[in-house]
This record gives sequence, structure tokens and C-alpha cells, in this order.
Amino acid sequence: MKNIVWHTFKKLSNLNFSISLLLIIASISIIGTIIEQNQHITYYQTNYPINNHLLHSFINWKIIINLGLDHIYSNLLFMLILLLFFCSLLACTFSNQLPTLKNARKWKFLQKTQKINNRAHLAILHQISLCNMIYSLHYNNYYIFHKAKDLYAYKGLSGRIAPIFVHFSIILTFIGFLISLLTGFTAQEIIPEGEIFHIKNIIQSGFNSKIPDNLIGKIQDFDIEYNTDNSIKQFFSNIMICTNQGKNTSQKRIFVNSPLIFNGVTFYQTDWEVSSIRLQIGNSKIIQKPVMKNKINNQILWSFKIPINNKKNIIFIFTKLNEQIWLYDTSNNLIISIKLHEKIVINNATLKIFEIITNTGIQIKTDPGIFITYTGFFILMISTILSYISYSQLWITSIAQNIKVAGFTNRATLNFEEDLINIQEIYIKYTWIKNK
Repeated sequence: MKNIVWHTFKKLSNLNFSISLLLIIASISIIGTIIEQNQHITYYQTNYPINNHLLHSFINWKIIINLGLDHIYSNLLFMLILLLFFCSLLACTFSNQLPTLKNARKWKFLQKTQKINNRAHLAILHQISLCNMIYSLHYNNYYIFHKAKDLYAYKGLSGRIAPIFVHFSIILTFIGFLISLLTGFTAQEIIPEGEIFHIKNIIQSGFNSKIPDNLIGKIQDFDIEYNTDNSIKQFFSNIMICTNQGKNTSQKRIFVNSPLIFNGVTFYQTDWEVSSIRLQIGNSKIIQKPVMKNKINNQILWSFKIPINNKKNIIFIFTKLNEQIWLYDTSNNLIISIKLHEKIVINNATLKIFEIITNTGIQIKTDPGIFITYTGFFILMISTILSYISYSQLWITSIAQNIKVAGFTNRATLNFEEDLINIQEIYIKYTWIKNK
């Protein structure tokens, strides 16, 4: 049993094994980016049908559903791979990275500089003056250790910390992701303007998530801002959230990338649509007609029709919420254009359009592990900067009437050679001054 545990630990701490797991995770993430996640089965049946095309013979809706590719990030297999990668990082950190850092801080006096490997930089200085050498090393920001006729110096120890920070940041990111997966939830609501809503359309929830049932929301109004070329620049929802008791209330005009956060629940603006239109014909009551969404030449427009008699219809078409509405006959001839609250007479009957009713898409989400995840990303950025710091070592030994210098660095060899030249120049300069 002891041998099995040791062999497993050794395998987990292997760098090649960790890199292989990381590549598998990256590949699965790419698949999750290509295939839309958490959609209804009808969406996959429409966009990934079973037919004779070569692509769909490998990827169709049955394969996506059966393999769990529609929720790949919460798939049990993906979670097991993440857990295995997490254990591998822990094993590698404690078995390799921390001992390496501890070893880097040790004094390493060598009696013979020839013991350094072939990649070492060697130099011989005449005249022995360890005091001047210590000053030269200190001037170049080296930490120095002195023992008898030997010196050991190093700098850039923080560069050795970078791999540990990388491991620690990934571990934190994984912990944050796991907390969010187990305790968070995501809901998607399509709400008409002016309506009250509750959180009910849950599309994803964790094993230990808690759906707040005491929140009430209302969409006060919805508005769209257009560019000069009639394309949509931004859309806004004025949303109000409160508890059942009405003690806590929050209101904000949200838009994409500017959500409302209330009691740990975040409300995002995601989408919008036109659902219906309210109008009055003659002296009848106000009626509500559903509209159809159409796309012609990359331009979105909405339409609906009203019968004049048994044979003729009037088609209403509009592209913006607050602009003109065009009326066409069945032969596609323009009859007239009107605006909201404007009265017109058609076939001896007055017609007035009161309101275009819109639905706004709100994504409701809790992500308890987001702070931990962002902390992991921040540490990863810091470790990336630290990884560019070179870790350099110098061994100085006085033999006979000479001083032998050997040095080694893990990167930035040219900068290290400049350091050696500066150390030699300062040493020669102060030795000459002292002798003079």
C-alpha cells in the first residue's frame, strides 16, 4: 500500500503529467466554446441535425446530448479531470517547487569552481581582495555569504517564487470555480416592460445552491439607443428589485456590462425583443396584436397585419421603437406612415397605435466564488511578471594569488554577462585605488 501511494504521488507530481492534463482541459474548453452551452434540446436539434454531411456525421444533437457536451463545464468527467489536475498541482508544489525554493536560499560554498556545470561563466582576477569583491557584489544588488576564503552570492530569488505563484493561482482559480459551481445558479427571464417578475426560470444550479424566493423585480421601462447608421448602439432596462417585505430596495438603469447587484444576486442585461403592439380601430376597445420578427439584408424589422375585409389586409412594418410605422397593402405598395399616438383614417375607420410592447432579457446569477477566482487570476498576472526576473548565482574562491569567479543564471544570459563585467570593473578599480 505504501508503494502504491508513493507511486501515485510521484506520478501526480510529474511535470509532463500536469502539462498533459492542462492540454486536455484546454481542448475540452475549446469544444465548450464552439458548441453553445446550456441550450434547450430543440436548439441542438435545429442547429446540429442528423444528415449526411460529413461534419454532422461526427457532431450532431444526439452525440452532444449523450456525451454531455451541452453542459461541458459541469460535466462529471470534466470535473474529475479538473480535480486530478488540482491534485497534480498540489503534489508538484509540495514535492518540487517548495523544496526548490528552499534549496535556492541555502549557502552553497564550493572549494573548486570547476564543480559548476558546463553552462557556467568563469573568470580569473589577479590579486586577492575579498573585501573589494564583497563591495562589488553588493553594488550589483547581490546577497552575499562569506566563509573563510570563499564567497557565495545570488540575486533574483523572487524569480524562483514565480512557479509557486503560478501553481497557487491555478489552485485558487479552481477552488473559486468549484464554489461557484456547487453554490451558484443562473436564471434567464424574458420580462415585458412594466411587468413584475420573480426568479423562476432556472437554467443552471449547483448542488448546494439556494434560490432566493423573497425577491421581487419590476422592469420600469426599456429603451434603445441607436447609432447614426440605424444600428443598435446600446439597450437599457430600468430595473427595480426589492424583498417581499419591501425593506431593501435597489433601482438601476442597467445595460450590457453594467449590471445591478442586490444581496449577492447580479442582474445582467442580455437581450431584448418586441412582443406585441397595442392599437385601437374606430371606437373599439384597445387590442393587442403579436408581431413577427424578420431579417432582410442584415436589417431586423417587425411586422403584423390587420384585415380590412375578407380579402384585403394591411401590413404594418417598423424597424425602431420610437420611429415611424409603415403601412403596406397586400401588393407591397406603401399606403402611409404614422407615428405612435397619431390617428389616421383607413377604409372609413380611424386607427391609432398606442404602444410597442417590448420584452427585455435579464440574466440573474449568483457566483459566490468569483472573488477567489479573480484573486487567482491576479496572482497569475503577478507571477507572469516575476517569471521574467533572472535567478543568478556566483561562487568566488581565492586560490594562490588569484580569485576565481564562476556564475550561473537561469535566463537573460547577456544581462548576467554585463553583471560580471561590472563586478570585475568595480573590483579592479577599487583594488587599484587601494594599492595606490
